[in-house]
Amino acid sequence: QLQLVESGGGLVQPGGSLRLSCAASGHTLDAYAIAWFRQAPGKEREGVSCMDSSGDTTNYADSVKGRFTIARDNAKNTVYLQMNSLKPEDTAVYFCAAGWGCTPYSGDFGYWGQGTQVTVSS
Repeated sequence: QLQLVESGGGLVQPGGSLRLSCAASGHTLDAYAIAWFRQAPGKEREGVSCMDSSGDTTNYADSVKGRFTIARDNAKNTVYLQMNSLKPEDTAVYFCAAGWGCTPYSGDFGYWGQGTQVTVSS
């Protein structure tokens, strides 16, 4: 049974950076596409980034391109989301998810972490 646990969220000022981590157990992440989603209060869950199981293909939402980077460390069975140049509109609960392939739809991912809060505010 694959389990995912996010960490690294917190409060940062606009323009700051955070690195989120998603640690997997029960199975190796190299068998899965891994994605980051976020959800702000009153809004639908939004796909942020995804990496396929091989690591050869990555996807980013237009709103985060050039600022966020997804990375996989198979040796540590962990995926990261490096977030730079953070904006207040990035404020949300961030979730990692694993599935068979990268899609923008949260329902296509079968495994989820508990979420970690990211707040960007001055």
